[in-house]
Amino acid sequence: MIWKLIAIALYASVLLVIGFLASRKMHDIRDYFASGKKLGFFNVAFSARATGESAWLLIGLTGMGYAMGVKAFWVVLGEMIGVGGAWLLMSRRFKRLSDRYDSITVPDYLESRLRDSGHWLRLIAAGSLLIFVPIYAGAQVFATGDAFNSFLGWDHIVGAAVGFAVVMLYITQGGFTAVAWSDVFQGSLMFLGLVSLPIVILLEVGGITNVTETLRAADPHLLSLHGPGVAGEDGVIAPGSGGWTTGTIFSIVGLAAIGIGFWGSPQVFVRYISMKNEKQIAPGATTALIWTLLADSGAVLVGVFGRAYFTPEQLGGDHEAILPTAALEMLPAFFAGIFIAMVLSAIMSTIDSLLVVASSAGVRDYWQKTRHPDMPDATLVKLSRKMTVVLSLIAFGIGLGLLLRDREKPLFWIIIFGWSGIAATFCPTMILSLFWKGLTSLGAKCAMVAGFLGVPFFSFVVPPLLKGAGQDEIAGYLSSLDVLLPSFLIGFVVAVVVSLIDTKGRAQLEGIDEDFEYARTGQG
Repeated sequence: MIWKLIAIALYASVLLVIGFLASRKMHDIRDYFASGKKLGFFNVAFSARATGESAWLLIGLTGMGYAMGVKAFWVVLGEMIGVGGAWLLMSRRFKRLSDRYDSITVPDYLESRLRDSGHWLRLIAAGSLLIFVPIYAGAQVFATGDAFNSFLGWDHIVGAAVGFAVVMLYITQGGFTAVAWSDVFQGSLMFLGLVSLPIVILLEVGGITNVTETLRAADPHLLSLHGPGVAGEDGVIAPGSGGWTTGTIFSIVGLAAIGIGFWGSPQVFVRYISMKNEKQIAPGATTALIWTLLADSGAVLVGVFGRAYFTPEQLGGDHEAILPTAALEMLPAFFAGIFIAMVLSAIMSTIDSLLVVASSAGVRDYWQKTRHPDMPDATLVKLSRKMTVVLSLIAFGIGLGLLLRDREKPLFWIIIFGWSGIAATFCPTMILSLFWKGLTSLGAKCAMVAGFLGVPFFSFVVPPLLKGAGQDEIAGYLSSLDVLLPSFLIGFVVAVVVSLIDTKGRAQLEGIDEDFEYARTGQG
């Protein structure tokens, strides 16, 4: 136990030192929310990947690999498409335009790009972040409690409180700079752990031949891309129920669609704003894609290889316990402690980024831009720190609520709900704003509201209605597809249709041709 605690203490100490050093480099609101636009590609790439993954990678995706087998690699494909699309197709245009408009937040960019003068676009964006970010961050609090319980046997609530206290200490002092620097440290831990642990498990199992023989004996579908079937509401997949069915195809599309969230989510795109110049994009894209391929594949393999070594009974019936169980049983105590730090890294690197983004929504996008445009930076920084603390406490309360209500619900899907809410709200608008001149402010507002409402609608309204109408099969398909893709598509269609009929809005897009030429070529 003592060696595990030493490893965790070292990890927490590094984060606190980072927060202190970052605080000395923070002078104004641009530093607090965008690190003064001075970051290099390595910081941005690691920060974007650490932020974009969260606890779902370490706990959720490893658990999916255990439950679904090779089928979980569809998530890796979706992540590669999402990360690659964001870096290779969107980041350069976005960086050019956000610099042209001198934006330091995503709502800053949208308001300038769409020539919105009434602040409603900014308010809708800020409001959605202030709702979904605490939910998303609350799921990370849930994961923190789970991690301390799994590794150290601590009470869930005590573990969540300790982990969250560390985040609050370094983030409130150092702002976005502390977030970016800590993400490099935490992203490195995550990467090394996810690449090395599958190798350790494979050696313990006795090689790939033993893995395939064991999995084939348990359920041959675990070795197929269609997987062992679609999980029920309790997360349990019946052995031998796999095959290429309509439900399986829907579930595969739903898994791959998770990558859509990288095409415009503010907590990811603010990293592109923070880059010092667009020369960082090519090496940043290479770094991000290599990180994604190796780390995400490693997460799936932890679950797949772990399935060949640990029975469901050894995991207490919880497939998301595979990573902590493997680390505790197969590694010396100190290195097991490093894996505790790795799980906490996945959690904290997302919590800190989310809180800074939500704080910017409250302070920059609402309080300063719509209420007090002349407020000095010193006051804004103090207010930002206070807002970060308030949002942290709200997220902590949500996390405690999840812990007290249902610790058995798979963590993956709790986190994906928050991720989907942010993505469905922003991604259709962000994509169209970069590639279609005809997007209007009204079209963006309606799209953001539609995407925002689509997530709870497809989560809580549609399934009961379909089941009540006797359409259980269709309800099952939608459940397999999950909520992000349909919510995204609705937002996308609404943006296009409303913009096409909004003749007044199109007339207000003065200078958009010059902006698009600059976004495309860097000239003009």
